[in-house]
Amino acid sequence: MSPDRLLIRLGAAIHGIRGRVSGDAPLSSVTWLRAGGPASVLFQPADEEDLASFLQQLPDDVPVLVIGLGSNLLIRDGGFDGVVIRLTGKGFGAIDRAGETGIRAGAAVPDKRLAEFAAEAGLGGFAFYAGIPGAVGGALRMNAGAHGTETRDRVVEVTAIDRQGRRHVLSLADMGYAYRHSSAPADLIFTSALFEGVPTPVETIRAEMAEVTAHREKAQPIREKTGGSTFKNPEGTSAWKVIDAAGCRGLTIGGAQMSQMHCNFMINTGTATGHDLELLGETVRRRVRETSGILLEWEIKRLGAFLPGQAVTPFLD
Repeated sequence: MSPDRLLIRLGAAIHGIRGRVSGDAPLSSVTWLRAGGPASVLFQPADEEDLASFLQQLPDDVPVLVIGLGSNLLIRDGGFDGVVIRLTGKGFGAIDRAGETGIRAGAAVPDKRLAEFAAEAGLGGFAFYAGIPGAVGGALRMNAGAHGTETRDRVVEVTAIDRQGRRHVLSLADMGYAYRHSSAPADLIFTSALFEGVPTPVETIRAEMAEVTAHREKAQPIREKTGGSTFKNPEGTSAWKVIDAAGCRGLTIGGAQMSQMHCNFMINTGTATGHDLELLGETVRRRVRETSGILLEWEIKRLGAFLPGQAVTPFLD
């Protein structure tokens, strides 16, 4: 559906909202990989109430995609035919203490900011977030983790809005966490979460954060256009090890390359299309399967439509 036609259909949904609505909105500018096509409509709600009001009026057959900082996301070149909802710091970036050991953070709070806030409060258990790109919403959805700690180790409850605009409060058990996965309903839009920390000397937390940051700067291509780890770690090994063994360090297709520094990081060298990036990833999956017998699983989310004649067939076996 054309952006103009979709905007007309959304007349009731956008009447009276306080957030920002735009048609034919480029998504390459709001994702870390800087590639991909536009959204038919981009909606940036003013706050949780504004989001709920919009969803209550949104026709059921209009596809919805939710993004935050766009760090773990690959948009295909055909873009997204529907509404992309982007949670921004203005409406979802609040972070506050909650009792003696709790922190409530909005979905748009960067993971690094959550780590810093916890350090300032003398609450341990959050240092791992200092090395994770992205924001709280994405961390909640994928159970982001590093250095032996995961999001599920810190979450107490999560607030969300469903496709009909209803508000829900989910317990840790409701989130159904596993490695880089949550089984919470896919239509839920996480808006904030309550985390629990452990009272810890500030100097201890700062030392942990410094170690995490130093490791990231030394081992990861943080100054490149990248989406973080491309594939999940297979059981019993690391994704980069099997990628390296398959000869894929530095492998390049078009403007997309597996990083020379950390070969589980896919980067846009400057001219990569969504097609280049996804084809590179599937090529790596095939070569790893051929050399090690391991079938890598994507960690980066790939969404949207392919351009005609440019579909990338997933490598299955």
